[in-house]
Amino acid sequence: MQQFRFGKHAPKHDYRTLLLKKYLTAAMPAPPASHDVLSIVYNKLKVSDPTKLFPMDGNDTLGDCTIAALAHAITVYNGLVGKKKIFEKQNVIKLYKHLTGGIDSGLNELDVLNYWQSKEVDGDKIFAYAKIDAKNHIHVKQAIQLFGGIYLGFQVQENCIEDFNARKIWTKAPLTNEGHAVYVVGYDKTGVTILTWGNTQKATWGWWDECVDEAYAILPPEAKKSDFTPGFDFNQLKNDLNEVAN
Repeated sequence: MQQFRFGKHAPKHDYRTLLLKKYLTAAMPAPPASHDVLSIVYNKLKVSDPTKLFPMDGNDTLGDCTIAALAHAITVYNGLVGKKKIFEKQNVIKLYKHLTGGIDSGLNELDVLNYWQSKEVDGDKIFAYAKIDAKNHIHVKQAIQLFGGIYLGFQVQENCIEDFNARKIWTKAPLTNEGHAVYVVGYDKTGVTILTWGNTQKATWGWWDECVDEAYAILPPEAKKSDFTPGFDFNQLKNDLNEVAN
């Protein structure tokens, strides 16, 4: 059985972090019953093998899941506009070691997002990110539909790796002391679809409510050119970004 690593630290809290709920107005339509970001990416790129588009990125031997999830987000964002872009493994590890100071210590998601907002990663610098209330499934679904996914952190449940290897859906189970970062690319009535460890993984909504401890909507560079109306107050978000910067 193949072994994998975790590496996400406990959630870090910063009062300056933007909250997604502030920008979702009453004009925002209800999310559809299901949404599959990967099907759009596959159609645009004419590639439908997740093991080729979203590789392991060293997360079988290093606790670099926070950077692997970032790399998968980059591939998704570019894939949605028809560009095939895969962050090379050696560059994932290089960035990971840069942020950890050269040791294999794992990272905090908020630190990774702050770095990505201030510095280009593989040619991409995100415009903004906003924290999602993970208990609000409507907001979770809207974020996946609007922004092409969610940068997610969860407390690892027992048999997480065993179930992944057996291609079994993740369900609610006793929690361990480990944390893991992944990228979420879809949902339906049964749960969510996740990118991790070089493949996709399904998880139930029960798992989500038990395990998820942080979730972020990421606005990619293209966000400045996008039209999120009706329903998303992008002007207010820009104003808040300026206020935080000052």
